[in-house]
Amino acid sequence: MTNGTARALSGTQWTIAGGGQEAVVVEVGGGLRAYRSGGEDYLDGYGEDEVCPGSAGQVLAPWPSRIRDGRYTFDGETHQLPLTEPARHNAIHGLVNWQLWRAVERTPDAILLECDMPAQIGYPWPLTLRTRYALGAEGLRVDHEVTNTGTRSCPFGLAAHPYFRLPGTRVDDLTLTVPARSRVLFDSRNLPIGAAKVAGGEHDFTEGRRIGTQVLDNAFGDLDRDPDGTSSVRLAGGGRTLRVWAGEPFRWWVVYTSDTLAGDRQRRSVAVEPQTCPPDAFRSGNDVIVLAPGQTWSASWGVQVSVDA
Repeated sequence: MTNGTARALSGTQWTIAGGGQEAVVVEVGGGLRAYRSGGEDYLDGYGEDEVCPGSAGQVLAPWPSRIRDGRYTFDGETHQLPLTEPARHNAIHGLVNWQLWRAVERTPDAILLECDMPAQIGYPWPLTLRTRYALGAEGLRVDHEVTNTGTRSCPFGLAAHPYFRLPGTRVDDLTLTVPARSRVLFDSRNLPIGAAKVAGGEHDFTEGRRIGTQVLDNAFGDLDRDPDGTSSVRLAGGGRTLRVWAGEPFRWWVVYTSDTLAGDRQRRSVAVEPQTCPPDAFRSGNDVIVLAPGQTWSASWGVQVSVDA
């Protein structure tokens, strides 16, 4: 705070700590601004008094990624969303990433945030969203819960948008593992025009390989799952491995090497984004969740860091 009325651009800051880790969660967007393990930063976050860049750490709902022309039809009714990516004529990343979230429960190692999203032009269904961040021996765990508080069924999707970096390792030198058998093909507006298998090609990261100079902004599907039903993306380098896991409701991974970000954020980190549906899902219907009135949906994801002995 610089005076009696000024407040941080990202709003109230809540710090949680546990299991040798620390995380900072913010009021604006209810997102993750910082994550540290063993005293080292693994999240490419942003300053307390900085407008969140590149959707870093935000919760993306009630849809992730892009909707072509912001226009879609649901239950026989056509809706027009504001074009929040005007250069590409798209609606991008939902409606709650700039809303204020409130803390409703808090302990030293966990916090539960809540946001009441009103019905609005382009999305005439009210939702209550809750996100719980918790730290423990197994790393960072994030639990999402969303309730349709309206009187009609609504379309829904959700993603998280963290950017990760491994201390002392450039993006080019990271080894990336993505448990996916296919990827979305995009047009110049980053909208889907088809799909392709990844087997044996430059986008095949199923066995883990160095990123090198490859530019990635990919949506991956057809996921292989771990024995517990989760899927996991891994970044490794410099004797460290960062595992991002996601539960079964997350059927897609987006991996983005930050090449289009501005200034020193360009290609500084890798966004690893668990998503419930692919881009433009409200138009295609692909993996769109339909929430009935009063229905609550939930899903979880998390982060684990290991360091070679």
